[in-house]
Amino acid sequence: MRSMLKASVAALGIVAATATAGLAAGHAKLEGTLRIMSDMSNPAPRAVMESLAAEFDAMHPDLTVDLEVVDREAWKTQIRNALSANAPDVVNWYAANRMLPYVNANLFMDITDMYDNGDLPGLDSVRGAMEIDGKAYGVPYTYYQWGIYYREDIFNELGLEEPTTFEAELANCEKILASGKKCYAIGTKFLWTAGGWFDYLNMRTNGFDHHMQLARGELSWTEDAGVRETFANWRKIIDMGGYIDDHQSYSWQEALNFMTDGDATAYLIGNFAVAPMREAGLDDSQIDFYQFPMINDHPMGEDAPTDTFHIPSGAQNVEAAKAFLQFVTSPEVQSKINMDLGQLPINANASVADDEFIKQGFEMLSNNATGGIAQFFDRDFPAEMASVGMEGLQEFMVFPDNLEDILVRMEDARQRIYN
Repeated sequence: MRSMLKASVAALGIVAATATAGLAAGHAKLEGTLRIMSDMSNPAPRAVMESLAAEFDAMHPDLTVDLEVVDREAWKTQIRNALSANAPDVVNWYAANRMLPYVNANLFMDITDMYDNGDLPGLDSVRGAMEIDGKAYGVPYTYYQWGIYYREDIFNELGLEEPTTFEAELANCEKILASGKKCYAIGTKFLWTAGGWFDYLNMRTNGFDHHMQLARGELSWTEDAGVRETFANWRKIIDMGGYIDDHQSYSWQEALNFMTDGDATAYLIGNFAVAPMREAGLDDSQIDFYQFPMINDHPMGEDAPTDTFHIPSGAQNVEAAKAFLQFVTSPEVQSKINMDLGQLPINANASVADDEFIKQGFEMLSNNATGGIAQFFDRDFPAEMASVGMEGLQEFMVFPDNLEDILVRMEDARQRIYN
C-alpha cells in the first residue's frame, strides 16, 4: 500500500512541538519527494511508521513524503529488487550480518560521515551494530531484550529463586519436573526459537567472540571443541525432559499456552511475548524475567535484535533521507515510538517506557551485557547458513543422538556457503 502524506503536526502529536521545530530548523529547505519503503506491516509498527512519515512530512512544507508499506515476510525476498532498480530513499532492514549482502553489493550507502560529524548524537553505543569493516551503513531505531520469562507464582510455590549459574538452572529444572510440570515452553515449528537456545548456550559456554567467529564461518562445526561443549550442555536439558513434548509441532505462540496454563514454568524468548502473556490473563505478579545464567566465566553476551533504517546507494533525495535518519533517532522521537512499540530506544538520551520488563531489559543491556550484543542466530549467520543451521538445531532437540550427522551437514554447509 502506498500513501502520500501531508498532515498536521498538532493532529499527530508524536513528539513535542519544540523538538519538531528544532529538527525542522536544521533542514528548512528540504524539497522534492522522500520515498520510504517500510516492512513495518503489523498493526502497531505500521501505525508508528505512518505517524513518523506524516510528522516528518508536516515539518517540511516543500517536501512530500511517499510511504510504501510492504509485508514484513515478503520484504525479505523483495528487498534486493527494490534496491536495484528505482531505489527508494529510505528502507527498513536489520543490523549486523544481515546487512552484509547489501553492503557487499554496494546497495546500502556508507553514512560513516554522519556518525563522525556528530549528526547522530546518542548513538555511540549502538554504532558497532551498524558497522562492517569500520564503516557504518545505517541507523538502528529499536531493539529489545531476550531472556528467560518465568511464572513467578510457580517459582514461589516451589520455593525456587532466580538462578545465576547453569548449575542452579538445572537444579531448578529438576524440582520443576518433580512437581509434574515442564521447565521450558518452546515452539520450534518455525525453527528460529531453537536458534535462541543455541545463541545463549554457546555465548555462555564459549563467549561472545567465539559465537561471532562461528557466525562468520571461521570455526568448524565438527572440529571445534567449544561447539561440542555447547551441545553437551544443551543435551543436559534435553535428557532431563526439560522441554515440552512435541515442541516441533507448535509455533512460539501456540507453545506459549503451556506457560500461561501453568504446564510449563519458563520460556526463553524476546520481550514481544509479554503482551500475549498478559492478554492470556497473567498479571505482572505472575510473570518475571531473568538474564540467562552464566555457564563458564565469560562476559555475558545478549541477543538484542535491532531493526534499522538505511539509505540505498541509488537514493535520489539523499539530503532528505539523512535528515529523516536524524529525526527518527532523535531522543524525543525515540522515546515516543518505542513506548508505542513496547521496545527499547537506541538513543542514550531517550526515555524508557514505564513498564517492568522494558526497564529490566534496559538495565540488563545497559549494565550486564558486557560480552556484546548479538542480533540472533538467523541475523548473525548468513541466511543460507542460518536455514541449514536452524534445521539442525531443531533436529538435535528432537533426536539428540543425531548430533554427529547434524554437525557434518552444518560443516558441509559452512564450507560451501562461506567459500
